[in-house]
Amino acid sequence: MKLGSLDSLGSMGGLFSTSVLFALGCGVAVGGGLALLILAIRGLPAKPEHEKQKANERAAELLRFAGRRGSLAAIIGLVVLLLTRWAVAGIAAGVLVFFWDKLFGGAAEERAAMKRVEALASWTESLRDTIAGAVGLEQAIPASARAAAPILRPHLDALVDRLRARTPLPDALQHLADEIDDASADIIVAALILNARLRGPGLRQVLGALAKSAREEVDMRQRVMAQRASTRRSVQIVVAVSIAFVLGLSVFNREFVAPYGTAVGQLVLALVCALFALGFWWLRKLSTIETPERFLVRDQSSVQFVRPPRTAPGQPGQPGQQPLPTEEGARR
Repeated sequence: MKLGSLDSLGSMGGLFSTSVLFALGCGVAVGGGLALLILAIRGLPAKPEHEKQKANERAAELLRFAGRRGSLAAIIGLVVLLLTRWAVAGIAAGVLVFFWDKLFGGAAEERAAMKRVEALASWTESLRDTIAGAVGLEQAIPASARAAAPILRPHLDALVDRLRARTPLPDALQHLADEIDDASADIIVAALILNARLRGPGLRQVLGALAKSAREEVDMRQRVMAQRASTRRSVQIVVAVSIAFVLGLSVFNREFVAPYGTAVGQLVLALVCALFALGFWWLRKLSTIETPERFLVRDQSSVQFVRPPRTAPGQPGQPGQQPLPTEEGARR
């Protein structure tokens, strides 16, 4: 930023004077430091184990994403800075390239989610047909895992390995739900866990209904994705044309955009970029399919549902009767 631009900025007085800007910056720095100090003294509440695992996975994914996109974003930002000589434009271009998939992508993620739900439906149907041959659940799961879809087979192979290692079936199914990490899988696995604990009839009918529901969910997602594809493409075209127009003016018609080279112009450009970023985030929020949260999660070991004690046959609460051993229920 040139010295003349700072002088013109300071001569305007009021909010844009140099002393006021320095005071605002110092206030923000002191307030942020105090907030961090209070946070360090008070600490943060402890998180359950599954939330810590998810946070670690998100951090590892962010590091891999930054490694792939960071260099490309830095190069694009530097090129835009050299072409326009605007620091705000270079930073905005780098941020836009870095978060391009997060803002304007999502199609691949939606397709992967649909493939996972479709694979769950196919596996549920295979499991239902295998159980129809008077086969127990412990024998039906390894038989159905051989014909599962590739996106689901590693999780089912791990489930089969746990069963061979004498892991109780409910615990092995709980691990399967944690690995798949999908609300649709939780419904299917919950039905299997209930059957593994209670050994009641009607599992075939339940699995058939769940498979039908999963098929309907896949059809709904396909219709929604087809309708959003054209909107997503239109947004990408509008963004590309806007960026190309601004770069063209800054390169071939410098006099027209000369006011943006001043300090006030950079502030206005930053405000415009922030409005564009807010609009992009809003469009991304609208194009995201809201899926239900998982319910088959394991919290801390102290948080459990325990069934009340059952007494022997006779009048409940009669003296002299010993309660039967309690049975631990399923965790939330």
